[in-house]
Amino acid sequence: MFKKKWFVFLVSILGIATIGVGIFAFSVYKSLESTVTSMHTPLERPSSEKRPSEVDFSQKDPLAFLILGVDERPGDKGRSDSMIVLTVNPNDKSMQMVSIPRDTRTEIIGKGFDDKINHAYAFGGPEMSIATVENFLDIPIDYFVQVNMESFKDIVDAVGGVTVNNKLEFSQSGHHFPLGEIELNGEEALSFSRMRKLDSDFGRQQRQRDIIQGVINKGASISSVTKFDDILDVLGNNVRTNLTFNEMIDIQSNYKEARHNLSQHQLTGSGTRINNIYYLIVAEKDRLEISNQLKKHLELDSEIASNN
Repeated sequence: MFKKKWFVFLVSILGIATIGVGIFAFSVYKSLESTVTSMHTPLERPSSEKRPSEVDFSQKDPLAFLILGVDERPGDKGRSDSMIVLTVNPNDKSMQMVSIPRDTRTEIIGKGFDDKINHAYAFGGPEMSIATVENFLDIPIDYFVQVNMESFKDIVDAVGGVTVNNKLEFSQSGHHFPLGEIELNGEEALSFSRMRKLDSDFGRQQRQRDIIQGVINKGASISSVTKFDDILDVLGNNVRTNLTFNEMIDIQSNYKEARHNLSQHQLTGSGTRINNIYYLIVAEKDRLEISNQLKKHLELDSEIASNN
């Protein structure tokens, strides 16, 4: 009789635990769905001409994202302070991240003249930014993720901080950053990612990529699940994307292993002044090299289109 009562008690505990986990999972699911709905911003543009066929998640077609870090100001549409192209290939389980310097001189698609690439956002929002980057790198951009740069610190805090490998010792805004592996909270991460006076804008872009990689790694860990309310609140208020909830679910299911192998790349160039305005000129061979590299990762034809 004692064994029978103990067995019933054990089954009851397991049943309660299972129900509790189920309720928690449903709560996370519904909260995530609501957050993604508030983040969702459809693009007012046709499908990319550089994508030969529609992306099929079930076939694990490689994807390309444009991450826009936007510096928004009162009464001003703002400019894309950071532009990063992220390609994801689930077949070889890898991701590639390329920073585009904001002063890069290129044609602004929709305007018909050359200007700094980050001005595309001020002229025409994410649609013009995407079209301009597609033309510049000759690759399709499937999705964009726009982040309010002022919320960067809140996103880092929401995932419990990030770990980065710092390659330059420096102090900034009252924070000291020693060499090697360091832990950063949100305020420190924002300061770390904005410094460029001691090295260059290229060093700054490297630090931004390091922070993004840290957020990806930390956000995907089980420890962040307990912080999901904070994470979703920050994302809902500060991130915009054309990804739908169902697309996010499909990507998480079919592409998640790619995050374990992330390669970082940097477009470089030479600075010059035109009409007393500073621009970065990217050499054609360097542009082609990055373009072909991304095309290969996206499993597309590596030949450059004639319009480039």
